[in-house]
Amino acid sequence: MTRSIDYGNLMHRAMRGLIQEVLADVAENGLPGAHHFFITFETTHPGAELAGWLRDRYPAEMTVVMQHWYEGLEVGSDGFGITLNFGDAPERLYIPYDAIRTFVDPSVEFGLRFETQESDDEDGDGDEDEDGDLPDPDPHDGGEVVSLDKFRK
Repeated sequence: MTRSIDYGNLMHRAMRGLIQEVLADVAENGLPGAHHFFITFETTHPGAELAGWLRDRYPAEMTVVMQHWYEGLEVGSDGFGITLNFGDAPERLYIPYDAIRTFVDPSVEFGLRFETQESDDEDGDGDEDEDGDLPDPDPHDGGEVVSLDKFRK
């Protein structure tokens, strides 16, 4: 059996550590300037905690926005807890770092995307098309689609 360095897992662990460090700073000092985050996570992840009605509405994944109103941001070693407002209904979420699929700060055009082995096809480009773009989301999933294209240069 040959031993090899798993650069993919090492990179994912480092990127999740970066997210943890950023969120810990925000928990202590608040969001600086125009910074805000779009965080997409798997609602099916065994460690993800969210209200039943949110899980029903977003059965696979959801994107939350951390910007104007949030409270109780608690950052741990495996994930973070936060209370966000969903149409005047504050809800507590716990999001494990391993459940995060994308983390974007459009104010500085920064983004991370985590690929999973299950979604990779044989040529290694996952569900991307020839231009490297992800397919359009299903408009019938009941969620709001947020386009990040306007933040790209």
